[in-house]
Amino acid sequence: MNSSLDSLYSACSTVSESVPLLKNGQLNQSPLSNSGTNTLPSMPQKQKMQRSQPMQIQAVRRLQEEQLRTSSLPAIPNPFPELCTPASSPVLAPGSLPQNQPASKKSVVRVFSEDGTCKMVEILADMTARDFCQLLIYKSHCVDDNSWTLVEHHPHLGLERCLEDHELVVQIQSTMTSESKFLFRKNYARYEFFKNPVNFFPEQMVAWCQQSDGSIPKSELLQNLLNVNSCPEIQGSLYVKEAGKKSWKKLFVCLRRSGLYCSTKGTSKEPRHLQGISDLEDSNIYSLISCKKLYNSPTDFGFCIKPRKVLTDIKELRFLCAEDEQTRTCWMTAFRLLKYGMLLYQNYRIPQQKTLHTNFSTPRSVSENCLVAMDFSGQTGRVIENPLEAQSAAVEEGHAWRKRSSRMNVLGNQSPLHPSTLSTVIHRTQPWFHGRIPREESHKIIRQQGLVDGLFLLRDSQSNPKAFVLTLCHHQKIKHFQILPCEDDGQTFFSLDDGNTKFTDLIQLVEFYQLNKGVLPCKLKYHCIRVAL
Repeated sequence: MNSSLDSLYSACSTVSESVPLLKNGQLNQSPLSNSGTNTLPSMPQKQKMQRSQPMQIQAVRRLQEEQLRTSSLPAIPNPFPELCTPASSPVLAPGSLPQNQPASKKSVVRVFSEDGTCKMVEILADMTARDFCQLLIYKSHCVDDNSWTLVEHHPHLGLERCLEDHELVVQIQSTMTSESKFLFRKNYARYEFFKNPVNFFPEQMVAWCQQSDGSIPKSELLQNLLNVNSCPEIQGSLYVKEAGKKSWKKLFVCLRRSGLYCSTKGTSKEPRHLQGISDLEDSNIYSLISCKKLYNSPTDFGFCIKPRKVLTDIKELRFLCAEDEQTRTCWMTAFRLLKYGMLLYQNYRIPQQKTLHTNFSTPRSVSENCLVAMDFSGQTGRVIENPLEAQSAAVEEGHAWRKRSSRMNVLGNQSPLHPSTLSTVIHRTQPWFHGRIPREESHKIIRQQGLVDGLFLLRDSQSNPKAFVLTLCHHQKIKHFQILPCEDDGQTFFSLDDGNTKFTDLIQLVEFYQLNKGVLPCKLKYHCIRVAL
């Protein structure tokens, strides 16, 4: 290797001796020649070797060379001439190529599920709560039934609320403390008032109903609440927590588009007797969790109005308490309607107007009005119009399930478990079964996922280790029905009506009461579910 380097160095030295020296890009002339000719002086043979010096290239010269080089290149033909700024130019203009735009700012959001599992998700700064829920549904492989919501939860304050679909997740996260968190949860009652507004707004609580003596029909109740030109008022008595004190005082309160007010003199609504509690524009309404324990409230149906800028200062919060759940739901729903108006209705209509290009599919739902009792005992099926005959057919269907299951057990069961053992454990794989939870926990789950008719869950009974309990919501009230085991011909069945209708397992029982009301106040429609992220 050393010999090759030596030969290379010698070759470079020979070239430097044979090439005339340059100075400023010109041939070096002899100082002894004054004639202006370019003749080189004769160098003696024994003269010491001279080395060339670094040559300075002018900036102007480099610029001229670059311009010459770029101008000699051919123009790039534009494959999409109709997209050019000048419509007639088939060649890309100098500024037609897209410039390097800054990437959209992203943020990391931490979201929890009902079972305590957590997921970190990176989202764009302009992602709405609805889009974020769609992303979680896609990642968690959940069924999209337009009931999933993002809940803003403040455990240190005992507050929580469902984010509206149009709210920005990153913006809401910026107003939360380190103890606060997002929950991914179902809420079936979020837009239920659009379907049946009369149940959500009692006539005695809406001011115009009293002033107009019923001249405004009930069908126009919701339209007047959404119309910004109308002046509806929600009024009634509420317990109001005095600022800076632990005591509560019952006052007459009215809710208008301008804000929430309380009367200092009985039920008077004169301007001089009204005192402002909070406005609607810069505040959000929250439901209280364990309000009796945290704030010593007179009832469990408390709610709170929290300004957006307030993080932990309890003195800036406005705590109120209603007599029952229906009254609290009316106040909280009216607050949302008067604040957002038609924007809330648009959020409700968006899932129903999905186009084919959406990335997430929604399963079809069948209206209860389309379900009729059918008789297929003959050669052709017929619709059963007599209600008594339809009820007896439903009972016979329950017995038919039992007979079919018995025949399957006699012919041979494919399950490795004994038939009686399988019927007692197969329900544990269902999402509506919540295991051994107390009654208070079942109430909490039902309230969190919306007090709508037909919302249910099944759990183990605490009083009878062999029995189960069906927890059902009807008319915003939670009811419990015990499912008792009974034996017939040496086989165990389950029944809700003291053995009149028997089922081999709880799955058959739930499927039956999803189609037939039976002894229940309503059919089973929605089931409470907890999903691990």
